[in-house]
Amino acid sequence: MNPLLFFVAFATLFMLINYYIYKRLIKHLYFSKKMKHLLSLFLFINYLGIILYAVAKYHVAIVNWLFFLASLSIGVLFLLFCTALFYDILRLSLAKIPMSHKRRNFFKKSLDISSIGLASTLSIAATYDARKVVHEKVQIKIKKLKKEYKVAQISDLHIGGLIDQRFIHTIVLRINAMKPDLIVITGDLVDIKVSQANETIDELKKLQSKYGTYFIVGNHEYFHNIQEILNKVKSIGIRVLENENVYIGDKDEGFNLAGVYDIFGYRMKMYKPDIYKALKGIDIDSPSILLAHQPLFIDEVQNGVDLMLSGHTHGGQIYPFKFLVKLQQPYVSGLHQHNDNLQIYVNKGTGFWGPPMRLGASSEITEIDIVGV
Repeated sequence: MNPLLFFVAFATLFMLINYYIYKRLIKHLYFSKKMKHLLSLFLFINYLGIILYAVAKYHVAIVNWLFFLASLSIGVLFLLFCTALFYDILRLSLAKIPMSHKRRNFFKKSLDISSIGLASTLSIAATYDARKVVHEKVQIKIKKLKKEYKVAQISDLHIGGLIDQRFIHTIVLRINAMKPDLIVITGDLVDIKVSQANETIDELKKLQSKYGTYFIVGNHEYFHNIQEILNKVKSIGIRVLENENVYIGDKDEGFNLAGVYDIFGYRMKMYKPDIYKALKGIDIDSPSILLAHQPLFIDEVQNGVDLMLSGHTHGGQIYPFKFLVKLQQPYVSGLHQHNDNLQIYVNKGTGFWGPPMRLGASSEITEIDIVGV
């Protein structure tokens, strides 16, 4: 899509959402006219923040504190929209319940205050939770595995903007403290031009593990010159799995590690995933782990894979959004038994995309202990 047309569509969509919030929430509050004007002004300023974020994300550099506030705008609007929907349903339901005028006013005022309070509380809580990266530990049993391995998984860092060098430095220190045998990065590493992220990406050179660090691309790499990103990642000693596999561990005691391009490559008509190529030549007497950014790719996995590690979903990032993610992805977070032979673990993302908010889906570094059955 033409960038200008995309921007117009983006601005129009969020304008319509703002209008709905004003028309179906703010306008019906029992608050004074002055308070309603202030809420309307806040809604307008928040809309300007969304526009500023869209411009600053990829085109214009602004100071970090202003970018932080602009980034919050999308999340605040989403939570306000969910609150407005919730308010609208309850308000209309309340109007149909027979009761005295006095009692109706009491419930209406309670609904008004609690709705605004809920939106404010959730916004504050989501912003606070985004600062935390949880250390998730999970044990996964795999057939034919003769030796235990510790795998550290990170995903969806989205380097750029608020995900800066200091953030990555802290993540690297925490991973190294685990003393993993292997580190995997399951896509969406970079969300800006490589030239703007060189020093931040270089922090990943400090990752330490027995068998090295492996990376696959996510859908966002396709937006920022995927080949430049691949070249940069390779230049710091990280192995990129491009529809290929390697053997990890000692002969007869290890496992196959395969990786594919993201399914977004189908749409872009380049760097397309190829599961058959990725599994070509694997040791059939050893178990296999597949790195694929989107859980949806599991539909293309027929045989030869025991465990798939994915990301992409962010666990929904802001809780109500989780239900929309479920419509597009078969799994949103955590460990699942897909069929008799195949398990999948979905990392909720180590960074965040868009608003610096997390609600009901904390960022994570995953420590995976794979053991034999």
